[in-house]
Amino acid sequence: MSSSEVRELEAQEARLTLPRFTYEDAWTLGTLLVSLARERRAPVAIDVRRGAQQLFHCALPGSSADNDAWIDRKRRVVERYGESSFLVGARFRAKGTTFEASSRLDPDRYAAHGGSFPIGVDGAGVIGSVTVSGLPQAEDHALVVEALERLLSSYGADAG
Repeated sequence: MSSSEVRELEAQEARLTLPRFTYEDAWTLGTLLVSLARERRAPVAIDVRRGAQQLFHCALPGSSADNDAWIDRKRRVVERYGESSFLVGARFRAKGTTFEASSRLDPDRYAAHGGSFPIGVDGAGVIGSVTVSGLPQAEDHALVVEALERLLSSYGADAG
């Protein structure tokens, strides 16, 4: 990954900061991800958290317990860095190394692979995470981004 790709991922996170994140919003985000994944027949597991509390979890056909383990590892990266697991991994790659080689974190507990995204709220910072596992990492990341974009646009519709 180049530094311009890192900047694009940083801008994406800034753009996808939410005005709020309620229990209902967690349900909406989770069910939106399920709908998108079903349309694409994506064999994924989905996890939405606010702090340490799991607010939504779903495993679709073709996923396995291994996907849940990947969710945990990617989510821990978001919790530690406050940034998407894809961005954290991209930063290491842009420096010519890998997260596994240079982070000094246990790869059995942390994975800087795409698919976990911070839930940032205006005025509060990162308050949770949304994670998908089951596709290639760039596709896991893109699926989460698409769902967050739709959720964010729905807030504008609520105001009207």
